[in-house]
Amino acid sequence: MMNKLSAVDWIALALVIIGGLNWGLVGVFDFDLVGTIFGAISAITRVVYILVGLSAIYVLAISKSSGSNRSSPGFTTVGGFCYHGR
Repeated sequence: MMNKLSAVDWIALALVIIGGLNWGLVGVFDFDLVGTIFGAISAITRVVYILVGLSAIYVLAISKSSGSNRSSPGFTTVGGFCYHGR
């Protein structure tokens, strides 16, 4: 049986991916995509950054709580999310 992701899980995963890609762009190209889209010092940019940070904490918390699934046969855990291998 596969553990299904809730809407909150999907949103957190998407925000962590967006944050990771943005930091990659900042590190490699010195280009802040989120700042470019919403404005360098805008309130929306700050909200996006806060949501990305909270999502990272959420993903970290659920990855700690799903530790028991990691040793289950046929299951793979990626970033705290458990997937059934085929």
